Amino acid sequence: MKKIVFICTGNTCRSAMAHHYMQEKVKKLGIQSDYLIDSCGIYASHGDMATSQAITTMKKYNVNLENHRSKSIYDLNLNDYDLILCMTMSHKEAILYEHRNLKNKVFTLKEYVNKDTPNLDIKDPFGYRINEYDLCSKEIVYYVDELLKIF
Repeated sequence: MKKIVFICTGNTCRSAMAHHYMQEKVKKLGIQSDYLIDSCGIYASHGDMATSQAITTMKKYNVNLENHRSKSIYDLNLNDYDLILCMTMSHKEAILYEHRNLKNKVFTLKEYVNKDTPNLDIKDPFGYRINEYDLCSKEIVYYVDELLKIF
């Protein structure tokens, strides 16, 4: 079983969208037993709901975020995961600052899928209107689809 965790800041937008989109995708492909997929946030409070905009935008991909509850990075043991995918370089750097031993497992999502991408960050839509969430979700969906081709 491949164990993947997506990480962002608050675990109410980007990492939640990536987590639940990938979970739904592997289910549709009939390979859900091959993956354990999770998400958390570096500065997340435990138990927050996904933002209403994240819930709305992910419905376009038939992904239900209504039951998502945020988790802090401290709620998980990162050593248990095969791949730790961050939404930004600053998230990656924060993890590696505390967990140097994980350097071969920690990447940004975009970096892991395509190292030649000039900008390795997925912009945080938190606090913006739905169109920013739509752009963010489109980027996440693209990179998660690509991830599934290689991992």
